[in-house]
Amino acid sequence: MPEPVLTGPSWPARDSGHLLVSGEQMAALEQQLFASGLPVEALMEKAALAACRAIQADWGPHLKRHGAVVLVGPGHNGGDGLVIARELHLAGIDTRIWSPFERHKPLTAAHLRHALWLGIERLQQGPDPAGDALWIDALFGIGQRRPLDAATETLLRQRQQRRPATLVAIDIPSGLDDSSGRPLGQTCAQAAMTYSIGLIKQGLVQDPALAAVGRLRRIELGLPQALLDPLMTSTPLGLTAADGPRAPWPPLDPAAGKYARGRLLVIAGSEAYRGAAHLALLGASASGAGSLRAAMAAPQADALWQLLPHVVLQRRLPCDDAGSLLLAQLTSTDLERLDAVLLGPGLGLLPAAAMAPELDAWQLLQTFSGLLVLDADGLNRTTVAWLQGRRGPTWITPHRDELRRLWPELADLPPLEAAERAAADSGAVVLLKGAHSVIAAPDGRRWQLLASAPDSARAGLGDVLAGYAAGRGAQALASGPGLQADGAWLAAAALDHALAGLEAVKRQGPGGACPPQVAQALAQRPWSRTRCRRQRDKRDLQMLTVE
Repeated sequence: MPEPVLTGPSWPARDSGHLLVSGEQMAALEQQLFASGLPVEALMEKAALAACRAIQADWGPHLKRHGAVVLVGPGHNGGDGLVIARELHLAGIDTRIWSPFERHKPLTAAHLRHALWLGIERLQQGPDPAGDALWIDALFGIGQRRPLDAATETLLRQRQQRRPATLVAIDIPSGLDDSSGRPLGQTCAQAAMTYSIGLIKQGLVQDPALAAVGRLRRIELGLPQALLDPLMTSTPLGLTAADGPRAPWPPLDPAAGKYARGRLLVIAGSEAYRGAAHLALLGASASGAGSLRAAMAAPQADALWQLLPHVVLQRRLPCDDAGSLLLAQLTSTDLERLDAVLLGPGLGLLPAAAMAPELDAWQLLQTFSGLLVLDADGLNRTTVAWLQGRRGPTWITPHRDELRRLWPELADLPPLEAAERAAADSGAVVLLKGAHSVIAAPDGRRWQLLASAPDSARAGLGDVLAGYAAGRGAQALASGPGLQADGAWLAAAALDHALAGLEAVKRQGPGGACPPQVAQALAQRPWSRTRCRRQRDKRDLQMLTVE
């Protein structure tokens, strides 16, 4: 498959702190290291010692009081576990080994012999699932393709039931697919922390995996950049809080007036969903766009000057008997001298028979040369064929059900693959929303959020995101004729929105991640201050919280 021709900025750096790889990619990188002359023994020792230091730093008091049980598999993941068991034993920590396998790979077998020679106890039966010792899961690493056997599944399930949050996983929880993040069988290990060695495996950050992975910590191996550079540009990049200050927003002319700082029209809300337009406009206001206009239902239009006096009412639009907004009265004049249009939050659905009067409005939107952002019912009223006929740049922000309506064949794919294929098929930049949202550009680049607040999974926050993203996109297009509505801008907007949710929780507690508070945090963006940039320089062990 040839490399795509890229048109936008490269952000963030394609380095070991950002690349999200499949298990196959990680195995191929390791083989390249071995082919270069690096002994397998050296890489195992380096990885396991770094993981052991991290475990001791995170679990030191627990280990001293209760000791550790290392679950050892037959392959090199088991070898990593045996090196960890050796080091814990030599540090004076009560350590035992459980490995219910008769045969091990030669290097793992050698480490097992040495561990037994040191006097580390090898359990003859499965460890007590109610025991206090920390369990260290080194049964199976990357490349798992078969479910765990029934006895192991039962043991891990009992451990989670009787002593939750006292198991950690080396590289990946056993029984979890390293690419999709789904269990391979009925269950998988449920880790309080997962120590991903070298690079983050894609499966670890997918929504189905979050409960099994717990908190995710990358173990730095010092992989040479020359090894990583050949990875295809479609290899996704993970976005963390440290990447917020370095988001690639195009610079605006300091002397630019309001009309040169982004002109955005928001078409949103209805009698059925009266708050959606207000929330989208709050997000757009937080973006800093210079000129905001709104086309909305009459009840909200009449109150606009009181709630958001800086927003110009472009047009009052009627609603049908069910309260859904009707677009037929939109004219070409409404779309003149705009950088971007947001269509969708809270429009409401229309029956197919009611769409005919809308066709002229949709034709105007299809030929609009600026950025069109389609969200919620804006997506529910359109088709893939319509998206393929768009003449200007397009961003779409579906959640899983909206994606299913447009692309039924993609809905059950892992998010990274589904978003990639939807972007390639439609020509639009796709933001597939989830706990760890995915952004995919038509040129093959992909990003995935690794920083998010579960408490911000609330009604109305998608409206804020759509408004904020559209406002930022309008600014990007206003910055100069050479700049496009690149996927990196949407990825940066999505990251800002996620960080605003975290900031709202920090300020107000779990209930604080409500749409107005998130919009306020977006307007302030405290994570962009210089003090936050020091976080990016901590390269030895990078903590990624997925709680």
